Amino acid sequence: MTTVTQMKCACDSCLCVVDLSSALQKDGKPYCSEACANGHPNGSGCGHTGCECHH
Repeated sequence: MTTVTQMKCACDSCLCVVDLSSALQKDGKPYCSEACANGHPNGSGCGHTGCECHH
């Protein structure tokens, strides 16, 4: 049996892969940042290099 330790950020447009031990959990889903977890309230991205999510 394989234990999953990493998952893609639950934000649809986000390309980040998060470590489940350090991910921001919201509604049972892993997010890479506050911006993603909160649904990008100000249109701000997660700030990670190469990722352009903001919605």
